Amino acid sequence: MKPLTEQDIRASFVNCSKGEAKRLAVPRDLGERPWDDLDFLGWRDPGAPDRSYLVTERDGRTVGVTLRFPPPQRGFLHRSLCALCLTGHPRGGVSLMTARKAGAAGREGNSVGLYMCADLACSLYVRGKKIPESGARFEESLTLEEQIARTTGNLHAFLDKLYA
Repeated sequence: MKPLTEQDIRASFVNCSKGEAKRLAVPRDLGERPWDDLDFLGWRDPGAPDRSYLVTERDGRTVGVTLRFPPPQRGFLHRSLCALCLTGHPRGGVSLMTARKAGAAGREGNSVGLYMCADLACSLYVRGKKIPESGARFEESLTLEEQIARTTGNLHAFLDKLYA
């Protein structure tokens, strides 16, 4: 992913108003992000614990999405699988992220959801740059490039649902 500026990020959101995009919390460490290892930039809002944001490149343009998620489940033996990167996590490491649809459907309250890594670090888990709390990812027969393509394909399928 190419490095993004705060202005790029704020201008990219497709499912919120320009005013909302102007007020949302953008990470202050953009210059320190591992851009070459990211398929998308994801972060949680430090001021609103039920909100997170995701920004990616799609068809030559930058697309940003606001997401909401419920508080984590408390089950001790509960394990969940991220639908984007297929990383397994224990106890709240995966959360149902919902996004208001773009356009009129979103203004009417329609949304779509997907179970994702709660920390939105899917790109780093796939590349082995971050280890899940459980200690390791499942061993796969796919190459790293195929796993990255699957993750971005899953993300693009989710983004397509925002416009449907």
